[in-house]
Amino acid sequence: MTAKAKKNVRETALDLLMAIEKNQSYSNLLLNNEINKHQLPQKDVGLLTELIYGTLQRKMTLDFFLAPFLKQAKRLENWVLQLLRLTLYQMVFLDKIPDRAAIHEAVEIAKKRGHKGIAGLVNGVLRTIQREGLPALEKIPDSLERLAIETSHPLWLVRRWVGQFGYEITKQMCETNLTAPLQTARVNLLRISRDECVRLLEEEGFQIEKSPIIPEAIRSIKGNLAASQAFKSGLFTIQDESSMLTAYALDIKENEQVLDACAAPGGKSTHIAEKLKQTGQVFSLDLHEHKVKLIHDNADRLGLTNIHPRVLDSRMAGRHFDEESFDRVLLDAPCSGLGVMRRKPDIKYTKREQDVERLSRIQQDLLDSVAPLVKIGGILVYSTCTVDQQENNGTIETFLRNHPEFRLDPSLKQRMPEAIQPLVKDSGLQIFPQNFGSDGFYIAALTKEKTTVQDRKEV
Repeated sequence: MTAKAKKNVRETALDLLMAIEKNQSYSNLLLNNEINKHQLPQKDVGLLTELIYGTLQRKMTLDFFLAPFLKQAKRLENWVLQLLRLTLYQMVFLDKIPDRAAIHEAVEIAKKRGHKGIAGLVNGVLRTIQREGLPALEKIPDSLERLAIETSHPLWLVRRWVGQFGYEITKQMCETNLTAPLQTARVNLLRISRDECVRLLEEEGFQIEKSPIIPEAIRSIKGNLAASQAFKSGLFTIQDESSMLTAYALDIKENEQVLDACAAPGGKSTHIAEKLKQTGQVFSLDLHEHKVKLIHDNADRLGLTNIHPRVLDSRMAGRHFDEESFDRVLLDAPCSGLGVMRRKPDIKYTKREQDVERLSRIQQDLLDSVAPLVKIGGILVYSTCTVDQQENNGTIETFLRNHPEFRLDPSLKQRMPEAIQPLVKDSGLQIFPQNFGSDGFYIAALTKEKTTVQDRKEV
């Protein structure tokens, strides 16, 4: 890579970091747009991805390291602070980039964007750090504050998790959230076997391993699966392994009627459709037309004809479908997303504790709305990509108090792949990122026994 290319990558990283913070945009979306827009070569994509995600993941730690060296500086413009974070990340966490090269490029960017004084400040701060070393994290006296700073998780969140799960699980989760996730995919078994799919991808130059967790899943060790011909041909869907477990929880049987209440972009709907083996019907709802188009596109690419996407607020589903018209209902609810921080590290800094309270109420409303649509003897599966107890088992406990016609399904454990079964507790499944390197995720399965108001009075 030429010096000019390196400079451009770092400037691009700086622009994206500023945009993410200013607009509270999701880092993964902005990064993907930038890569696609400029058709960046793979070598630049790798560096740009590392710089963006690494700097975001470690932001609180980097600010702790920078603070003593910025005491004399007047209020910094945002781009200068971002440049210092970006450069210090390379100096501290990237072994392949020499300090002198990282500092030189930072100073050149500062000269280009600012004036001599700013370039001098950037050079002075970074050279002083290089000479004097970093402040010690070990000197932070409070153990929770120390964990928060060294893993770049807000203190309110660390305290909340320690209260819910204890210190050790919280520490493991925070440390795992700093690592890069593998790209995983679900093979479309209606079209190809997993072994054959692996062979085709290896012929395309990908390095693939079979998932030890999910029988139809694969992991990409090297290469972006979305760029493969196999993906374009509809041989698999890119999806996290935790997310694939919802279809197992539903216990799909052929010819069933299934509602996916919050379905976009369609990963779970297509998995359900594949398990139906092109029988039955999947009604896939989402609020937004452009997201419903993604469901259509995914179904078409995979060759699935039993999916029916609709633009519809699931809270209004009772106006469009008869009561007790679905054998299976999946509510993958809107949530805080605290289980996907490795993929969206900016979530750590934008979420607030009151967001969890607000989302919990929305989740309850959605469950109340779809519950009447489940047939007696049918299954309602609730899932989220968060680890928060209030949004997960707390939401389910409240729902069960208000809906005596439902009960937890004790057979959930038996339906899970063997590697997952030990994680099922009290008919619910809470997956932490450290369990097997997937997203944090929660699943509960409920069966419906009674439904009418009269039934409830008689109980």
